Amino acid sequence: MKKAQIRQPIVTVAGHVDHGKTSLLDQFRGSSVQSGEAGGITQKISFTKYPLTQIKRACPLIDKQGIDLEIPGFLFIDTPGHAAFTNLRKRGGTLADLTILVVNIKEGIKPQTAEVLQILKANKTPFLIALNKIDTISGWKPFNGKTLKESIESQAINVSQEFQEALLTFQGSLSEHGFESDLYYEISDFTKRVALVPCSARTKEGIPELLLVLCGLSQRFLKERLTISDSAKGVILEIKKEKSLDSIEAILYDGTLKEGDEIAIASFDTLITSKIRAIEEIESLSFKYKSTKEATAATGVRLQLTNKENLLSGMPFQKIDNNLEKIKENFKKELSHAIKTDPQGIIIKADSLGSLEALITLLRQNHISIVKAGVGPVSKTDIVSAKANLEINSLDAVILGFNVKLDEDTQADNIKILTSEVIYKLIEDLQVWRKQKQSDVERERLMELATVCKLEILPQYIFRNSNPAVFGVKVLAGKIKNNLPLIDQNNEEVARVKAIQSEKKSVEEASEGQEIAVSLPGVAFDRKLKDIKFLYSQLGESQFKKFKQNKDLLSQTEIRTLEEIAALKRKTKLDWGV
Repeated sequence: MKKAQIRQPIVTVAGHVDHGKTSLLDQFRGSSVQSGEAGGITQKISFTKYPLTQIKRACPLIDKQGIDLEIPGFLFIDTPGHAAFTNLRKRGGTLADLTILVVNIKEGIKPQTAEVLQILKANKTPFLIALNKIDTISGWKPFNGKTLKESIESQAINVSQEFQEALLTFQGSLSEHGFESDLYYEISDFTKRVALVPCSARTKEGIPELLLVLCGLSQRFLKERLTISDSAKGVILEIKKEKSLDSIEAILYDGTLKEGDEIAIASFDTLITSKIRAIEEIESLSFKYKSTKEATAATGVRLQLTNKENLLSGMPFQKIDNNLEKIKENFKKELSHAIKTDPQGIIIKADSLGSLEALITLLRQNHISIVKAGVGPVSKTDIVSAKANLEINSLDAVILGFNVKLDEDTQADNIKILTSEVIYKLIEDLQVWRKQKQSDVERERLMELATVCKLEILPQYIFRNSNPAVFGVKVLAGKIKNNLPLIDQNNEEVARVKAIQSEKKSVEEASEGQEIAVSLPGVAFDRKLKDIKFLYSQLGESQFKKFKQNKDLLSQTEIRTLEEIAALKRKTKLDWGV
């Protein structure tokens, strides 16, 4: 009986920006990619094929301990910090077999780290933690020729104390996220505790041990998952637009793909089918591709297709073997499971299917409902959907865009559009906007019941003495509206505002800071208002109490005006508004 072929485990390397993900991979592969990246931050997903020979070279402990490795190597995926890329998806779950979460030992869990932890928990992805930058611990000495355990135990007392404090602090934070952890050499059951491997991407300390733990976890827990089947399956990572030709970068995670094969690619609309015109495969320990007639999982490939219309990043694909209807049904189930929406909620867009799923997962954890979700730029249709939300719930009249832009000729049209390249920032911005919007909505409702207003009479601008009196005022607080009843500083009723003019034009209302002309019927200015400096809006006791209960919705000038109105009223009724 033919022995089943085992593929490379797919390992995503994730974590907070600048905690050393790419530097760590550089140590694995002996390259120096980090310096070439803009600002030292990974700009796109890249993959590294890491063969067994390199594992043994980088980790002599494997041969020393007589470990018989069956895996042919690893396929590492270096990701930007955000969790969306940790959420690369394949049929039946996450694309990553394992994740290395890189954390700066002195900085601990940052927002992007927390975001990745949430996704790992939601996907039940096994992971280990590289506690990077141990060389930044004051006085730390790398002991060449010793194991990491021996090096940790050989540090000076004060250095050891600082290391233990940082370790315990981190373990406590990780526990708050629902994960118990220990140093890798103290763990007896890796299914119950997350392995922590202290290391330094700069001095190379801990790198062999990191690879050793990775190999051990792969051998012990992933063997069945790594068996290659006859059906070629993959995920599109990126659609490359180049001058001479378009190609797609993808990960082949199962089976063998050949030039000339026909594949089905998932889509939100109709299933896309295409023949493979050419295949290029990523070379081991390199970012270069080489042309090939066939590629076997797990590997990174660049494909040229005969049909490139409407392709979307993050979508799964599968080789067609007289099973198109079955593939179609499977993809339909997968997409409907991945993108569950609600009867009401906000609209979200993302740059790929994996990003969209990550965004949905984290929004759900923050109890935010989603009415519509899609891949690609924010379009006119999205704006129309958001406008419909204005009628239903104005707090949902917002579009979140993760790593996307607006389509050309698309206007926001008073709809709030929030975009970001980091999911936690997007959710944070949404919560801030909603809080402000909620205050605005409540304030509007409050102001519909009554209006707080204080006016200063401008005696140099008397345009008409009576029938009606027309004169200038400055709005010192709140808002003045047509038909608003006014009282003077002695609590005497004056009149209802008949009309308001601003810069010789009639207006319905005016706000704090504006100088306007008002028309008051039945008032003779020289008899009634000549000695009056201030006018106020007339308020009933119940209206005053309502404002008092909602002081947080009012400005400081409006609160002071309320206090002044109450003082006027209490001259004749001591317990007014109490």
